[in-house]
Amino acid sequence: MSSFTPIKEIDEEPIVDPSLDFNKVTELVAAPIESAKPPREWLMAFGVALALLGVLGASIGYLVTFGIGTWGNNNTVGWAWDITNFVFWIGIGHAGTLISAVLFLFRQKWRTSINRFAEAMTIFAVVCALMFPTIHVGRIWVIWWCLPLPNQMSMWPNFKSPLLWDVFAVSTYGTVSLIFWLTGLIPDFATIRDRTKNKIAKIAYGIVSLGWRGSNRHWQHYERAYLIFAGISTPLVLSVHSVVSFDFATSVIPGWHTTIFPPYFVAGAIFSGFGMVMTLMVLARELFGLHKIVQPRHLENMNKVILLTGSMVGYAYMMEFFIAWYSGSEYERFTFINRAFGPYAWAYWTMISCNVLSPQLFWFKKLRTNVKVSFVISIFVNIGMWFERFVITVTSLHRDYLPSSWNYFRPTIIDIGTFVGSFGLFFTLFLLFLRFIPMIAIAEVKAVLPAADPHHGAHDHDHGHAHEGAAEGHPVPAE
Repeated sequence: MSSFTPIKEIDEEPIVDPSLDFNKVTELVAAPIESAKPPREWLMAFGVALALLGVLGASIGYLVTFGIGTWGNNNTVGWAWDITNFVFWIGIGHAGTLISAVLFLFRQKWRTSINRFAEAMTIFAVVCALMFPTIHVGRIWVIWWCLPLPNQMSMWPNFKSPLLWDVFAVSTYGTVSLIFWLTGLIPDFATIRDRTKNKIAKIAYGIVSLGWRGSNRHWQHYERAYLIFAGISTPLVLSVHSVVSFDFATSVIPGWHTTIFPPYFVAGAIFSGFGMVMTLMVLARELFGLHKIVQPRHLENMNKVILLTGSMVGYAYMMEFFIAWYSGSEYERFTFINRAFGPYAWAYWTMISCNVLSPQLFWFKKLRTNVKVSFVISIFVNIGMWFERFVITVTSLHRDYLPSSWNYFRPTIIDIGTFVGSFGLFFTLFLLFLRFIPMIAIAEVKAVLPAADPHHGAHDHDHGHAHEGAAEGHPVPAE
């Protein structure tokens, strides 16, 4: 009589703290929304954000009144902080779609604790990004001419212009991301609707929950819709920042006219997006006590993505220099030598230090699981990625073919006010999100709890039967 030794089941590391149950998850996430007064730290941050938002309003008002000549742009550097900031904010919004859509399609359960943050960040970053090309056109009141609509001038947009491609790419990205975000919020809005005692809040959450009752048919339709939107959103991760890179790559300017830009920009966007998610997640985790839901495992996984994409960006930097040398074009060679050793060398080496060197610390497990180290490096990543966009834009323009026209870009107070004010817009929207919308996907976190497993609690019972089957000589199939 042969015997079979049962295979020992290796339990995976839990996604969230094992002490959490369905009720505790709901209580933890709903607490900031249901509290009568927000935390003092939230009020202080909201006050600063509103002040910066006021700076943005004043800067744009001054700009509209006197024109874009109030910026530091000059004849050589026609693009400067405005396009730098546009590409920066578009990149910030990329992690949201990647975490929500791509990781969902790959069935990465650890995304459930961070996807709501990333999705919200995407929407608010796109709002900030769209602002810059809008005000860059100068005559904002005719910005609608960029759309293919009949107008009194009988003129249609130039569809050959990469700037027009931005209009379609970014507006599509923002629309799909917003619908995807709102779709995922429906069950959670219904949860808040059923819990709140405030009549106005109950009506408001009832409207946005679209009559959700949690029936089997509702869940079937919800999951099908979420899957469809995830499939639609996934190509946008690659397409949107590729189109943004075409603003540069389709020109003939040395330093821009290169085929590496689309994948290089996409990797950089994911890199900067994950950096911002890390920054915001660590702050919210400490402020609202989300340690049991957002665990070191989530931070470590995000740090691994930062390490990967940071290495890809570093590879792209090296390839740019190699291709500049290999091309045999003296103009290309000069552009890249000028970047590293010219008047803007300080910006270039700041970019290299923040984007290439600092993420390499995440090769060490102790550092990539350290919350403080993760937070500091995420700040460096965002600083470095802004400088990358600055280096690409300004250093390729400030010295052109004629040395007599060489110039040095210096931002004005309006440049600085508009950029700093964009952070005020972003954080005003984000802080309102933390206060009135579930910052964690309640339904999705509950789905990865052990209690959601239909076989939960039956492990010991099955294990006993396994021993009995082995004793009788019957093979026991592994699950």
